[in-house]
Amino acid sequence: MKILHFADLHIGVENYGQPDPQTGLSTRLKDFLYTFDSLVSFAIEKEVDLVLFCGDAYKSRDPSQTHQREFAKRINELARANIPVFLLVGNHDLPHTLGKASALEIFPTLQVPNVHVGERLQTFTVQTKNGPIQIVAVPWIRKGPFLAREETRGLTAEQINESIQQRLTEAIKMEADSLDPTIPAILAAHVSLDRATTSSEQSMMLGKDHVLFYSNVALPVFEYVALGHIHKHQIIGQKPMAVYSGSLQRIDFGEEKDTKGFCIIEINSEDQQGERLKNFEFIPVDARRLVTIKVEVTNSDKDPTNKVLKAINKYSIEDAIVRVQIKVNEEMETFIRESEIYQAVKSAHYVASVSKEIIRETRTRLGEDYSEGITPEQAIKAYFNSKNISGDRAKILMEYANQLMIEED
Repeated sequence: MKILHFADLHIGVENYGQPDPQTGLSTRLKDFLYTFDSLVSFAIEKEVDLVLFCGDAYKSRDPSQTHQREFAKRINELARANIPVFLLVGNHDLPHTLGKASALEIFPTLQVPNVHVGERLQTFTVQTKNGPIQIVAVPWIRKGPFLAREETRGLTAEQINESIQQRLTEAIKMEADSLDPTIPAILAAHVSLDRATTSSEQSMMLGKDHVLFYSNVALPVFEYVALGHIHKHQIIGQKPMAVYSGSLQRIDFGEEKDTKGFCIIEINSEDQQGERLKNFEFIPVDARRLVTIKVEVTNSDKDPTNKVLKAINKYSIEDAIVRVQIKVNEEMETFIRESEIYQAVKSAHYVASVSKEIIRETRTRLGEDYSEGITPEQAIKAYFNSKNISGDRAKILMEYANQLMIEED
């Protein structure tokens, strides 16, 4: 049995994008759909038995009709290829108000064949072409409905999260104890685990998370623990194997160095419980690159702009989202020609920023020994020495200084 695991699609993230001239849609929307399409094509070509999505289909809790259409179109393509799809509800899929439908509820409402939605903590048995599989679904838990009002009265936010952790742990164990040991079982959860590391700038996070321990989910009845919510792909544990697939696209510059993709696992149903996972592979996708170019300009640089341009030329920026960060002394800032820098990065897909960090130094005083009996030229040379300016640059600056003194006279 071959299972494809992915998560955190986040259709609707449009930062660092621009309108496509042909469709009017954001080029970033096209980025997210492009990697989603590559996943769908892989699943159909490799004839996987199940596609398991672990939450956060959209950026917004109230996605636009366009975003819903594009997501549903691709889910329907998988379902029509006779591939069961399991959709777990993440925090970005939940409405702001109780009673409103979640962003994924349309699929069971329309009774779309081969599509299953995990909206509450329970066990599903999904039929595949290579037999059944049990999925214990742990969607994102709302604090309010999960805990009675009396339980939370007088508790701090940290105590409430600890209570949720305890209740979730008990509920997961209860579902695990009721599993059929003759059928493979996996846990699908949209949660934060204590061992997880994040690389994102946290722009996607909504408040402080409740956190589970790896031991809370690493139960021997599970062949695999499929995780969503953290955008960085990582393996949390081995027995059983617990994995964050990560997001399919880079959300912000915090994820600049992350490799994006999805996971493929293979399970042999005929082996004993806890020994059925036979293969795991992470499949990278061609996600849009984000590139940060850092340059430090010093007083000894004869042409600060040229130094920045040389730094840019060291990077492959074509079709990338680029930001240039220049650290420069206050006295050298005026020598930075921004128009030439923007021209140098015009091959980028999008220029996020060209920023300057201005280092403002306390002006050096020459001391009492120089207050009398010193010529202007000697004072300037003493200043150059205090700033460690020497050689050709000091000579050029002195020529300008002499010219100014002649003009002043």
